[in-house]
Amino acid sequence: MQKGVEISKPTGKLGVMLVGLGAVSTTVIAGVEAVKLGLAKPFGSLTQMATIRLGKRTEKRTPLIKDFVPLADIGDLVFGAWDIFPDDALVAASKAAVLDQALLKSLETPLRAIKPMKGVFEQRWVKRLTGTHVKVGRNKKDLADQIVADIKNFKSRTEASRLVMIWCGSTEAHTIVKPEHENITAFENALESNSPEIASSMIYAYAALVSGVPFVNAAPNLCVDIPALVGMANGNQVPIAGKDLKTGQTLMKTILAPGFKARMLGVRGWYSTNILGNRDGEVLDDPESFRTKEESKLGALQYILQPDLYPELYGSIRHQVRIDYYPPRGDNKEGWDNIDIFGWLGYPMQIKVNFLCRDSILAAPVVLDLALFLDLAQRSGMKGIQEWLSFYFKSPMTAPGLYPEHDLFIQLMKLKNTLRYLRGEELITHLGLEYYD
Repeated sequence: MQKGVEISKPTGKLGVMLVGLGAVSTTVIAGVEAVKLGLAKPFGSLTQMATIRLGKRTEKRTPLIKDFVPLADIGDLVFGAWDIFPDDALVAASKAAVLDQALLKSLETPLRAIKPMKGVFEQRWVKRLTGTHVKVGRNKKDLADQIVADIKNFKSRTEASRLVMIWCGSTEAHTIVKPEHENITAFENALESNSPEIASSMIYAYAALVSGVPFVNAAPNLCVDIPALVGMANGNQVPIAGKDLKTGQTLMKTILAPGFKARMLGVRGWYSTNILGNRDGEVLDDPESFRTKEESKLGALQYILQPDLYPELYGSIRHQVRIDYYPPRGDNKEGWDNIDIFGWLGYPMQIKVNFLCRDSILAAPVVLDLALFLDLAQRSGMKGIQEWLSFYFKSPMTAPGLYPEHDLFIQLMKLKNTLRYLRGEELITHLGLEYYD
């Protein structure tokens, strides 16, 4: 890839195919439709609201990102979805209870039009849900073929010129890379033999890659990050990204922890607990699904603080995470953090954070950005893991043997420098010595 690459124009419609039509997906769809109608602003979205500095500070060139790189216009987005329940987007959004009924009423026509295709579901992977709107097939290869057919039909029906698929489904039970995941031959044999080691999310990812459709895993479970599918993405020239959207408590951690490290403040302990009452909370009430989420949430501090390099500051940190299902809270998740830090001469201090957040409100603009950036990546000839999008994830995918970068501010610099690189602009290092020569 050369500096200043040729990027094909985003002509026509961009189809955004969402796996799962729950709280996050319906909030994304309703939000985009509200923006299209001028009823709301896309707050929280870098692609729609953020600027990017170009050149020296004295040049004062700071266009909006959407004016700097050729992103699909928000007005050109069309949505499709799969779900294991038959509710259309309006009913699903009403049940999720994220958005108020007055807004949903004003969006009734576009939301009613989105009726989910039957989903692939195996209760082994999500024990707390029982699907009633599910595909049936001879084996998992047949189910993948049905998704491929869904993709073709959706593209034809909506007249979309390009597609992106995003897994917004529930967190699946914890697993590790098995022999069935090591290469594409083993993976396809496992599909044919109906192997229990192939999760539903992997079937969707496989179908997307077969179809040449960029794929994002917004959940923490093992999915497109297995060697077989990473290899397939590279071979088929398809960009992929993941995993686990960085929205609430972990977003706060990746803001605070770099500050402690920058000032060489030690951390003895970081206790985090969450209460939430949406479907995500219900699913995470299962120990195996929680284990998947816990692994994702625990990883960020280890990589940011680097206890191997700073053992006196972070070598004995106690990091605990809890998630409790509490139905009265609904989608309005509450996260508490108690942070025990120490400074000069080892004197202790504490920081308390109480984040009363709205889970899907934080996630929706991230899903929008990922859809637009993955489409940009494909039109730029990029393939495989898109590490430059690690800004959006709790557990960013990286090349084998490469540790992930979790510092939010480094991640944002990487994202913006990638955009500068694509457009042939100078990368910004913030050295700034030229101003004082």
